[in-house]
Amino acid sequence: MGLPVVLMPGRMNPVVAEGLDGKVELIRLWEAADPDAVLAERRDDIVAVATGGTRIDGAFLDKLPAVRIVAGFGVGYDQIDAAAAAERGVVVTNTPGVLDDEVADTALGLLLMTVRELPQAERYLRAGKWRDGPYPLTKATLHGRRMGILGLGRIGQAIADRVAPFGVSVGYHNRHRKDVEYHYYPSLLEMARGVDILMIVVPGGGDTRRLIDAEVLEALGPDGILINVARGTVVDEPALADALRDGTILAAGLDVFEDEPNVHPGLLDVPNAVLLPHVGSATIPTRNAMGNLVVENLLSWFSYGLPVTPVPESADLVKPRD
Repeated sequence: MGLPVVLMPGRMNPVVAEGLDGKVELIRLWEAADPDAVLAERRDDIVAVATGGTRIDGAFLDKLPAVRIVAGFGVGYDQIDAAAAAERGVVVTNTPGVLDDEVADTALGLLLMTVRELPQAERYLRAGKWRDGPYPLTKATLHGRRMGILGLGRIGQAIADRVAPFGVSVGYHNRHRKDVEYHYYPSLLEMARGVDILMIVVPGGGDTRRLIDAEVLEALGPDGILINVARGTVVDEPALADALRDGTILAAGLDVFEDEPNVHPGLLDVPNAVLLPHVGSATIPTRNAMGNLVVENLLSWFSYGLPVTPVPESADLVKPRD
């Protein structure tokens, strides 16, 4: 029996290819002159897909009937239709855990930058304006604020742990109450009304698309700060731009956007938004750890039929081989 054939539709962290070298036959689809011809020729050979962002849906999987696992690079897997995969008996994996601390650190840094207007102050200095007078006093401080976390999973918990020493109280909203000491809000609107920092850590996808809309922003109020380190699709960006412009909320810090790498022009025009180019987990050690977990998922599947980190939609498909 030959090596298992793995399809890599687009470029990924080099650690993935290095970890699979000699253990699988890897098809680098983006290098092919005619990708469709490659898929047609090898459709019955390809048993796995390793992906770092290519859209993998039912139509894509129908072209590859032998595929039994899609190993995704990242915690979020909204680019992979996990439900369609499950219907076809295809397991989906992601890379949770290894990037929790990095994203939580970024969230805290972004929060501090936003509350204290640190990027704006740096630009003020670089522009030589300090010679004309000190940077204006900022309207907000972090100490004593109330944070509402939308999505208290591993990353949300790591963020909560980090803000406690700053004197920030924490509440959260999930679909279900968790066994934690933080205040639980049964609805997003109720939480938005009860806090002045709204931290978004929920997955993307249809269920959360534009969950943060004009009504939620109105509830957050004129002292409110919105931070998003999850997915850009969770926020109604035109509504957010309007809310920042007219003072409905105080400020926003965003690491993610709906149409990356494009940013809604209304967000670029407002001075009270801190914008980062999706760098939450963007360190070499963390991205390498994510790549290694992609490799572990694939090799564990080939050896035992038990991937390391299957997504919830794949739970019924994950059973030890005899």
